[in-house]
This record gives sequence, structure tokens and C-alpha cells, in this order.
Amino acid sequence: MEQFEIISAVSKMQEYMENHLNSPITLRELSRAAGYSQWHSGRIFKEHTGKTPFEYLRSLRLSKAALVLRDHQPKVIDVAFDFVFDTHEGFTRAFIREFGISPKKYSRHPEPIKLFMPVSIRDYYLTLQKGEKIMSEKKVIPVFVQVVERPERKAIIKRGVKATHYFEYCEEVGCDVWGMLVSVKEAMYEPAGMWLPENMIKKGTSLYVQGVEVSKDYSGIIPEGYELIDLPACKMMVFQGEPFEDEKFSDAIEDVWDVMKKYDPKVYGFEWADDLSPRIQLEPQGYRGYIEARPVRQLNK
Repeated sequence: MEQFEIISAVSKMQEYMENHLNSPITLRELSRAAGYSQWHSGRIFKEHTGKTPFEYLRSLRLSKAALVLRDHQPKVIDVAFDFVFDTHEGFTRAFIREFGISPKKYSRHPEPIKLFMPVSIRDYYLTLQKGEKIMSEKKVIPVFVQVVERPERKAIIKRGVKATHYFEYCEEVGCDVWGMLVSVKEAMYEPAGMWLPENMIKKGTSLYVQGVEVSKDYSGIIPEGYELIDLPACKMMVFQGEPFEDEKFSDAIEDVWDVMKKYDPKVYGFEWADDLSPRIQLEPQGYRGYIEARPVRQLNK
């Protein structure tokens, strides 16, 4: 089986799970979505995600359920049934095994937990970083640029050792940091990859980190191994490409990078201010296009 066909089959099973998360799902249904036998579908799914289909499905349901408990404080029994658990007790046991805290306690006092983040475009992007190129016809794609204000704030970050980009970071730290960051209820914005200014890099730690921004008054829990840093108010120049099809996300990222390399902010009255705040990279998601933001300083008129 060609590698592209395998990736496509696994992707179809993932998509089926996402679309039927609140309904019973059988391996027969997943194999039909993939277009292969039940045995073969289960084997290639585990090879590419590290989990069997039902381990993956359970972790996904529990993480989605955790977000519902965090944000809406419903009855635990209702959440259990909504996410296809047969009993309150079974859901509670599974939740504790997954996150180390009961759903009732978590709903009352949400704290950062390691949510399960499905294998997505950004994980496939690692394959491209390793050198496995997918050839496609290169097109000129418009990139939208705007300047936004960021207030004084803090960031919960996880440092690496020598990482300068996402792939190196995952090699050093692992790819499950994202799940912890997504669970931070007080987050001002979505989690991001960050290239830190020199003055924010501790000796023996990495340029590239992952983190989530919170208010300057944040006094919540800092997960073990993470750190809270101060970020000053600043302006950010945001570069956003056009929406893209999942299989073409590598081209979409390169389009934005090409524009950023050639872009002269002085034409518009700004200069790069990489000493002021981290440059950030949002998770590539096809529906909105690839997004990066770089700090700028307004020039005196």
C-alpha cells in the first residue's frame, strides 16, 4: 500500500471518529470509512497514531468531556452518557486513569491537565521536516498582513534544551505539551509555538518553546516542569495565508515564510522588535490558513 493511501485511510478513520464522537462506533464502521479490512485498518491506525482505534477514541472522548466539564459544570452523569460511557462509575474510573483527577473534582476546580491531542496536520508536518517531501505545483498565494496590539501579560511555557523549531522541540520535550496548554482555562489566546527573545532564554535552554498566554495577574496553577514568564505590551505583525487543503499545508507554510523573509516593515512605519517579545507560530489549520506573528516597534515620525 502506498504511503499516501495509508495516511488517507488513517485520516478518514480519525475524521469518522470526530464526526460521530457522541455515538457508538464499531471497528466495522471505521474499516468501511478507511476502505480496508477491520484487521488491516486497526493495524495501520496503531502504526501511525501509537494507539489502537478504541484507545484513541476513548482518550479523545475523555478530553472533549474534560473541556465540557471545565467550561460548563454540567452533571457528571450527563457528560458520561453524552460521550457514550455506559455508567457514571465507568466514566469516573476512565477519567481518573486518564487525568489523575475525578471528573467531579475537576469540574469544580479546573486545573491544567494533559489533554489528548489527536494526530493532526502539525504532526504530519514533522514528516516533511525530516525530509520526506510531497511534490505539488507551486502557486502564488496571497498573504494577509495586519498589526495587532498585545497587552502586558504572562505566558506559561515549557522550555526545551537546544530546539530552534517545532521538530527539534518535539524530539527534546515530546509532542504532548500541547494537550496541557489547551487545558488552561484562563488562556487569553490559543497555545502557540514561540521563538523567545535572547533575554528570555535561560542558559542551557532552547530558543523555541511552546506556551500559552495568560493575564498579567494570573495566579493559577503552573504545571510541573512549566514556567511563568512576563511578556510586555507590544505590537505584533500577523501574517496569515489563505485557507488550504490538508495535503497542501506544507506549501501554505512555505508561502507565508517566503513573504516574511522578504517583507520590509519600514515601508509601513515599523521595524522588527524581536528583542521585545516572542515571535509566535499558531497550529496550522487549513480552514483559516497558516498564521505567524512577529513583534514590531513603530518608528518615530
